Amino acid sequence: MPQPSTYGERLRMGLRMLLAPPPVAALPGRVRAIVAAQDRASERLIGSVQIGIGLVLALLYMLAPHPRDSLTTMFEPVPLAIGVFLAFSILRFALIMRRPLPGWLVAVSILSDVVLLIALVWSYHVQYGEPPGFSLKAPTFAYLFVFIVLRTLRFDARYVLAAGLAAAAGWALLTLLVIRAAGPEAVTRSYTAYIGSSSILVGAEVDKIFVLLLVTGILSLGARHAERTLVEAVRGDAAVKEIRRFLSKGVADQISRADTLIEAGAAVDRDSAILMIDIRGFTAFAMTVDARQVVGALTQLHARVVPVVRAHGGVIDKFLGDGVMATFGATERSDVAAASALRALDGVLDAASEWEASLPALGIATPLRVNAAVAAGPVVFATLGDGDRLEYTVIGEAVNLAAKLEKHNKAEGSRALVPAATYAAALAQGFETQRVFASRPQRRVAGVSAPIDLVACPASGP
Repeated sequence: MPQPSTYGERLRMGLRMLLAPPPVAALPGRVRAIVAAQDRASERLIGSVQIGIGLVLALLYMLAPHPRDSLTTMFEPVPLAIGVFLAFSILRFALIMRRPLPGWLVAVSILSDVVLLIALVWSYHVQYGEPPGFSLKAPTFAYLFVFIVLRTLRFDARYVLAAGLAAAAGWALLTLLVIRAAGPEAVTRSYTAYIGSSSILVGAEVDKIFVLLLVTGILSLGARHAERTLVEAVRGDAAVKEIRRFLSKGVADQISRADTLIEAGAAVDRDSAILMIDIRGFTAFAMTVDARQVVGALTQLHARVVPVVRAHGGVIDKFLGDGVMATFGATERSDVAAASALRALDGVLDAASEWEASLPALGIATPLRVNAAVAAGPVVFATLGDGDRLEYTVIGEAVNLAAKLEKHNKAEGSRALVPAATYAAALAQGFETQRVFASRPQRRVAGVSAPIDLVACPASGP
């Protein structure tokens, strides 16, 4: 984007930014809802601060010394103005707590704040009988800046601009009111006379109004910039949360914690355990029923087994149609990967039995059976793909063996299979189970070059 070269161009650019439509309107509905929730929280904060301002004004009034001949009732102009401001702030806060305020009501609220503050400034002159010119020298003027700054908490430049314009217009009207009440003779062009008396120096009031407008412009630009930053941050955060649902927690953590840009080919060696889960008879089932029923059955199974895997430190590497592949100790180093995988297998078999028992209630008459296998050993946790599409996965003999053993369940008539070496490693790492695992020595497994000692959970076992 070309940079502005002159002051006029910069001014026009600033005005375009300030008056441009809020960026929220172009956001997806779910992101707009997040921004709206943030806006409501901001309004609550603003409301609580305004109540605090009202309480401070009331406290200062009670602690301040009063002229001996002044009245002391609560119906004097000053306490009455403070009371109205405080009551209005409390009422507005109650409305904010119940529901979001519409834009027009926020604008009315901003205008009311300024009107009540100007009324408070004028009430000191009325109550104490001071010359009207003293109203323009009241320190309460500074609260106009507070009201403008408060509006930046909403990250909406429109409301900052409304507060500033209302404050400038309010002070201009107060100046005219003071001149009318004091008479033209109270106006002076001498700064010394202005400082030492109740005289009115119009230039000083114009300076105040100019500063109010200048601060408003600066804060409005800042609020608009903050608004855009907030919108982009919310959009990005919402996108990240949605994307993380499509990634395993361990993989998402690896991506978010990476100090440098992740490139294809990045790899790290790990001692890991792999859990493979598959549904026996699923292919025939999927060919005879509606696709939605297939999805429903898989969703029910995943809802049962995925939390079990995660509860034991497993990471879902991928969903393989009717299968699930989970890793233990791949995304993060673990000294008990085999034991964790066997504990997860224990829980998965229980969850699978519950799922199988629930199938008739889902209208599924086809008998389906969940099989599983676990294998542990050295793997490579790697990033595959190209610059635009990357994927984390594990590669190694343990992955291949777990996949082959899962298929070998059919030959063994078993529920789950584990290499004897992996089972022994899990026991050494503290794994215990009430489930019966039977020894199956020197088994020939398709795709494995030599016989292998296995332990099996029988299909009829618990």
